[in-house]
Amino acid sequence: GSADIMVRSFDKRIESLFLITDQRMRQQAINVLVYNLKDNQNAYEMQENSNYVKVIPAENETPFNIQKAFYEVSEAEVMEAKLF
Repeated sequence: GSADIMVRSFDKRIESLFLITDQRMRQQAINVLVYNLKDNQNAYEMQENSNYVKVIPAENETPFNIQKAFYEVSEAEVMEAKLF
């Protein structure tokens, strides 16, 4: 669902809300959100003037790349499933 009710929110897309009852699926959805917030390698933040600024990690902050993290999680799940 949209955080706001504005014409731009309904013009060219469809949004839906649904309850995630399966605990494993719920945790995966939460992880996706957390990973997006942690990304300090590929992320941009929108400013008040609608311009985007690249996120620069703090000096003592561990680099986190969401694409690499998702790849590693997927790779681990494939190995765990013993598909190959």
